Amino acid sequence: MDQPNYITPAGYAALSAEYRQLLGEERPKLVDVISWAAGNGDRSENGDYIYGRKRLREIDRRLGWLARRMKAAKVIDPAAQPDRHRVFFGATVTIADQDDVERVLTIVGDDETETGAGRIGWGAPLARALRGAAIGDIRRVILPGGEKEYEVIAIAYPATERFTATD
Repeated sequence: MDQPNYITPAGYAALSAEYRQLLGEERPKLVDVISWAAGNGDRSENGDYIYGRKRLREIDRRLGWLARRMKAAKVIDPAAQPDRHRVFFGATVTIADQDDVERVLTIVGDDETETGAGRIGWGAPLARALRGAAIGDIRRVILPGGEKEYEVIAIAYPATERFTATD
């Protein structure tokens, strides 16, 4: 990978939790089922054995992908962003198109993308167009449906957690 895998702390925690769940829970249970099924005799018509081996390969592939993504991860806490007047990683941005239709988007890591929830990946065309924008800026982006212009209406970042000496 030539670019770092930017990710929020919550996104990294989700990847890590999935890795731990697959490696520590699902995979050992599946290995037990495969061992049991292998002991039942003819493996060529043994559904538990055949499905178990297929599922084990899927889990191992997913574990490899998760390990590579976590190794390349660069965790960035949006709450620590010093310049809160421009759009950078982790910003929640309100934009309006030419028809004054507003959308609220949060720019997150590509592994955290969930368009339906308004979370778009850092590498998405719209996110790339919005990078560095300030309130009032108009940005043009080429989307699959054609070229659109968006105006930045508002920019927000998560609040910085503050701890006192008594915490």
